[in-house]
Amino acid sequence: MPAQIDIKEVHWLLDIVQCLDVGVLVLDRSYRIEVWNSFMENHSGLGSDEVQGRSLFDLYPEVDEPWFRRKVETSLKLGTRTFSLWEQRPYLLHFKSYQPITGRADFMYQNITILPLGASMGEIEHVCVMLYDMTEAAMHKLQAGSVAP
Repeated sequence: MPAQIDIKEVHWLLDIVQCLDVGVLVLDRSYRIEVWNSFMENHSGLGSDEVQGRSLFDLYPEVDEPWFRRKVETSLKLGTRTFSLWEQRPYLLHFKSYQPITGRADFMYQNITILPLGASMGEIEHVCVMLYDMTEAAMHKLQAGSVAP
């Protein structure tokens, strides 16, 4: 049985999501953005008020829409998490590397996790996409020559 959260505790749960060093975005079934945490704001340069209700594909036309839709739909149909590693696809969203002086990458390499989110009645109406900055690990691996760029 899932843990019950008191409505009074929701505010600190939201604070946690905002402070994570991981991108968190929640999309509805039409791929419109509903949640955009501070990691996403900092790396995209777009505030949550600017992206709220907008299509992910309109904001980021570089996203391979057929591929991403397949990943999300698989997650929704199976009701399980799905993943994509930077070795398979370097990034979902083209963010600049945030270490422009010391960094060796032109963009942020990303792993993603797609998590279906059930509503109170059990139906899945949203998906959470977690985006992890893997740039440092990618640079080490690429320097070692174990992965093609």
